[in-house]
Amino acid sequence: MRVKLTDRFVSSAKATDGKQTDLFDETVTGLSLRVSKTGWRAWNFNFTSPKDRKRARISLGTYPGTTLAAARARATEARQHLEAGHDPKALFADQAAAGMTVAALVTSYMEKHVRPNLRTAKETERRFYRHIVPIIGSIRLNDLHRRDVNRVVDPILARKRPTEAAHAFEDVRAMLRWAVSRGDMDRNPAEGMRKPATADPRERVLSDDEFRTVWEGLPKIIARSVAVQRIIRLCLVTAQRVGEVSGMATTELDLKNRTWTIPAARAKNGYAHRVPLTDLAVSIIEDALKDAGPGAAHVFPNLDGDGPLPARAVAKTVAKAQKATAKLPLGRFGIPHWTCHDLRRTAVTGMARLGIPPIVLAHVINHRSVTKAGVTMAVYAHYDYAKEKREALELWAERLAGIIAGEVANVVALRP
Repeated sequence: MRVKLTDRFVSSAKATDGKQTDLFDETVTGLSLRVSKTGWRAWNFNFTSPKDRKRARISLGTYPGTTLAAARARATEARQHLEAGHDPKALFADQAAAGMTVAALVTSYMEKHVRPNLRTAKETERRFYRHIVPIIGSIRLNDLHRRDVNRVVDPILARKRPTEAAHAFEDVRAMLRWAVSRGDMDRNPAEGMRKPATADPRERVLSDDEFRTVWEGLPKIIARSVAVQRIIRLCLVTAQRVGEVSGMATTELDLKNRTWTIPAARAKNGYAHRVPLTDLAVSIIEDALKDAGPGAAHVFPNLDGDGPLPARAVAKTVAKAQKATAKLPLGRFGIPHWTCHDLRRTAVTGMARLGIPPIVLAHVINHRSVTKAGVTMAVYAHYDYAKEKREALELWAERLAGIIAGEVANVVALRP
């Protein structure tokens, strides 16, 4: 039976009269969908062999593992080889014998999907080549099993890195789903597996005394990197993410109007975000710009290579300063462990204590789950809260100055 195959038709195709049925595609000559009486569906490419002129058939995968688009792509490839006088059956046999490995798939996935589409491409690539390729890179896709996914995840869990293990699992699963959608694989062995449980969400908020200890201790404890000192302070002053601060480009700054615009390409949620800059923030940035030198592309350039200082380098420096020893059980800062993201939480909590409304806080930190929640906020409310954001950060900067000076909190409510 010859029909015009569509995704909707294929998803509901049934055998005719309860018998195995071949449905031939009108778009790509030779492509057919075989539907069994039990509902099982498989793609085939039907052709006449150029050697003995006998009818032959090549299996192109099963549905839904192999989509209509992927089946048409493989059938078109087979048709092109047939028209060139080659036997496509031998071609596909050679490809199967060669067997794409996980490492080869990673290379293809990075080149064709991750780098062109994901802002986190560098971090994703790091995980692939640190946790995945060394363990299962040599395995052929046809031999890949669920236990191989566990071989990737288990060592990371053994090192007590549950979040990293969850990310690695998601990387593998996403890559395999992509491979199935392209027709490189007929099934995804990771489908149906449970993602490793991550640690409980952090709730660390630094007290005023801890805050002062960090602020005053930076020049001495992290003396080797003035850039890291400034990044940490800007995280506290602006309440922005460490990666967004460390990656700050000079073109994002408008110091005349005291604003910093984080472009959509660098914002975690993919939406541009304008941050009002207080006098304290401007002074830190101006000092950094002087050290960066005229014509610098980034406020905090990476001295070890091109581009800005990576966020992971900042986190690594902070973690090293807090490493516990026999003499310093709480690390060099002398307070319980904290992370760069805890500083953002501390800033937001501090502003909340000053009476800043939640909707303004959400705009300050670019949380669209709050600012665009529901139809009214997403469709009708287009006010940017620029004035309220500046007032909130100015009020927070005043409170910071008081904390650093050791003053008792004097909460001043925002005017209506």
